[in-house]
Amino acid sequence: MFDSPDFDLAPYGDVDMTKYVRRNYCSWHDANWRSLLVQCFVHARQVENLLLPGTRDLHLVLCTAGQAVMRVGSAGSPVERRWTAGRLELMVPGRSTVRSYAATSALSTVQVHVPRAVIEQTVAQMGGPEPDFEALAAGLGMGDPFVEHLVRSLPANREAGDLYAESAAAFLAVHLLSRGWEPRVPGREHAAVRKGAAIMRERLAEPLTLADIASEVHVSVYHFVRVFRDATGETPHRFLTRLRIELAQRLLSETTLTVEQIARRCGFAGAGPLSAAFLRHVGVRPSVYRKI
Repeated sequence: MFDSPDFDLAPYGDVDMTKYVRRNYCSWHDANWRSLLVQCFVHARQVENLLLPGTRDLHLVLCTAGQAVMRVGSAGSPVERRWTAGRLELMVPGRSTVRSYAATSALSTVQVHVPRAVIEQTVAQMGGPEPDFEALAAGLGMGDPFVEHLVRSLPANREAGDLYAESAAAFLAVHLLSRGWEPRVPGREHAAVRKGAAIMRERLAEPLTLADIASEVHVSVYHFVRVFRDATGETPHRFLTRLRIELAQRLLSETTLTVEQIARRCGFAGAGPLSAAFLRHVGVRPSVYRKI
C-alpha cells in the first residue's frame, strides 16, 4: 500500500483488506504526512477468523462509532471484548491476532501508526528499559481521555504540515511511555485490577456489582476496592460511573437515541438515574448537554 521504510505500512501481507474495511482517510495521501500514519476506516458488519499479522509500529485503534463483541485470539485462549465508541486498543507490536465479530451497527475506527524509530528514540531519551507493550495495551484499554482526544482530532488537522504530525507522534510516544501503566500493586493483584477494569469497560450496560467483579477476579470485595484505588486513583464505583457517563456523552453527541435508550445502553435503570448522575459529573442534565 505504501513504500516508506519508516513504517510497516503493508502489514497484512496478501490479505485483501478491501473485503473487511473501506478507508475514507489516509494522512499520507490526504495530508502529505510522512511522520505519522493516520487512517479512518468503516468496517464490515461481520468478520470471521481474520488473521492480522503483527506490525513493528506502535499501532493505536480508536473505535469512533458502532457496537460489536470482538473475539480476539493470539497467544492462549481467545477473549471477548465489547467495542463501542471510545474504545481504545493498542496492538502489541509483533503479535498477530485472529479476530471475529458481528456488529450491531457499522463500526468506524481511527487508526494511528507511530513509527518504531520514534518509540526507540523516546525510550533512549527517557533512559528506560524496553517497554512492556502488553502492560501498555492493558492500561490503554482502561481508557485515556488525552489519547482519545488527540487520536480523534488528527484527521481533522489535515491542513497542518508534517511538523504537526511529527509533534503528535512524539507526544503520543512520550505520553504512553511515561504514563506508567503498571499499577502500584504487584503480581496477582495487578492482574485483578486489569481484569476488573476490563470487565467494567466491556459490560457497561449490565447491572454490575462490586461482588460480581470481585468474584470474577478471585479476590474479596474489600481487597479489590483497596488495590483498585491504589492502582488507578479511583474507587471501582467511581471508575465504572465515569465510563458510563463518558459513553452517555458520546451517544448524546453522536446519535439520535432517546435519553431513556442511552440510559439502558450505559447501565442505568432509566432516564432519571442517568440524568441525576450526569448532572453530578458533567454539571448539566443530558437534555441540556445534547443542545450544547
